[in-house]
Amino acid sequence: MQVDSAQKKAIEHNRGPMLVLAGPGSGKTLVITRRTQWLIEKAGVSPGNILVVTFTRAAAGEMRSRFDRLMGGRHLPVSFGTFHAVFFTILKYAYNYRVENILSEDEKYGILREIVHQIDVEMDDEKDFLMNIAGEISRVKGDMMPLEHYYSANCSKDVFEEIYTGYEQKLRRMRRLDYDDMLVQTWRLFKERPDILLAWQKKYKYILIDEFQDINRIQYEIIRMMAKPEDDLFVVGDDDQSIYRFRGAKPEILLGFTKDYPGADMAVLNINYRSTGAVVARAERVICHNEHRYAKHMTAFREQGNEILVKAFQKPADQYVKMIREIVDMHEQQAVPWEQIAVIFRTNIQMSGLVEQLMVYNVPFVMKDSVPNIYEHWIAKDIFAYMNIAFGSNARADYLRIINRPNRYISRSYLDEETVDLSHVKDYLENREWMLERIEQLEYDLYMLASMAPYPAIQYIRHSVGYDDYLKEYAMSRGIKGEDLLETLDELMDKSHAYKTWEEWFQAIEQYSETLKIRSRQRSPAAEGIRLLTMHGAKGLEYDVVYIPDANAGLIPHKKAATESDKEEERRMFYVAMTRAKNDLRIYFTRERYGKTSEMSPFVGEFMLFRE
Repeated sequence: MQVDSAQKKAIEHNRGPMLVLAGPGSGKTLVITRRTQWLIEKAGVSPGNILVVTFTRAAAGEMRSRFDRLMGGRHLPVSFGTFHAVFFTILKYAYNYRVENILSEDEKYGILREIVHQIDVEMDDEKDFLMNIAGEISRVKGDMMPLEHYYSANCSKDVFEEIYTGYEQKLRRMRRLDYDDMLVQTWRLFKERPDILLAWQKKYKYILIDEFQDINRIQYEIIRMMAKPEDDLFVVGDDDQSIYRFRGAKPEILLGFTKDYPGADMAVLNINYRSTGAVVARAERVICHNEHRYAKHMTAFREQGNEILVKAFQKPADQYVKMIREIVDMHEQQAVPWEQIAVIFRTNIQMSGLVEQLMVYNVPFVMKDSVPNIYEHWIAKDIFAYMNIAFGSNARADYLRIINRPNRYISRSYLDEETVDLSHVKDYLENREWMLERIEQLEYDLYMLASMAPYPAIQYIRHSVGYDDYLKEYAMSRGIKGEDLLETLDELMDKSHAYKTWEEWFQAIEQYSETLKIRSRQRSPAAEGIRLLTMHGAKGLEYDVVYIPDANAGLIPHKKAATESDKEEERRMFYVAMTRAKNDLRIYFTRERYGKTSEMSPFVGEFMLFRE
């Protein structure tokens, strides 16, 4: 395969550090594998002295396969691996670690669950809380941050420090490593044992790194140590595709590479071999609004192709029905394979509306990311608990969920039996008239709910019972935005519209939840079906046809993007989503969401304003 001039410059780079800026579809994998071949065949480098680092096992495997084919099927001892695999190998030689020493994800969450239960941390959704805490622990380690300087977004500083310390102590007692410890311990090892560092410097004289924009602080520091003294460090990445800051990625490391290595050579791979001219041009008009980036101009190898379709719909469901009909037509009339059609969302929560419609129309689909089930959200469980009791349930678990939501100041001790009888509770409270009034009001509310269809029932719980006010107070006490919680209720109400009875809805929920579980287990890349992905999950992939639905302000960019840095990352995510499309890109937005007026994403406006 022929290479262009920029690719050739990168491949034939001789010695010292080099930064390769590789835009979408510009052939970065080709450059890395060809450069590895060039080092061996032209520069006379021993294959065992070359290290190629990627971020995923799949990427490492693909890179290895392509390199082996390039070398005529010969399996040369070039090292291809993830950061974690490479660093664990180093630790294995130093400390005699085995695979059994690596902490599994299930074990990690088990330890964290045990700790938070011991210290009695208040939380509404255990799964989300543990996932967020695990992410914060990872960031503390990846950023090499002193624990005393870190402030958690999920709990108080003291509670986080107690959880972190307890977790670390448990791992030491078990002689186990989590994935972040592989980095931390490697860094410490190299700092404390220069002789061991020297041995690995001699082993890996040439280091090539893929997706360099996703590197974190400690990964970079270790790699810098390993690359000395010659600094034969060849890094390939794209600052415009840096979208993993939430995982600890530091795009500023790529942006500052030439400052760390003033003599570094640079190549810009600026020809997109994947997408049509329209996609490349419009995507560039979006990303150029970011200030903190390398200025570059991408061109399309294929100039011809369809213009991007931007279409407005009244409600979210309208866009999904239209989308499904178009997809079915593409597949049946134009013979577009299911797996070459992707729908890319900003968040996995957004997928639920489309997933339900796909089930109705019996269109096969594959979810790359797990889709949170809104019916398992604690707010939905509260609503369902109200209705269970209204329909006759006397289960203590149902009463405990709702008795103080909103706050009626009823002690849990009054609900000490497995089954609850409110008349007995009233007997306890016979001398407390104001509490009796609240119980009687609850009885009246439950009586009213028993005869209501889903939509008016939820409306009643929200406004007449006072559940909306409870959520606002709850959000204020937790320092979070009440609108996020209310939006969950909005979505739940929106879904309830389709059902006349609770029995009908509960049956649909059961079927949906079961199908979601099955689909979540069926994530084989070879499975038949259109692809449902988030913008994060779409990175590195490509499809003939790409849909980006819900391109609305507040979702793209997400309303949580408060700072300019946040907004620039949101724009990079949109850029990544756009450039997954090879032939056809369709962007849909809605005029309203959950009964409220909604606007088109400003990012869409950024490329439409310049339309010829």
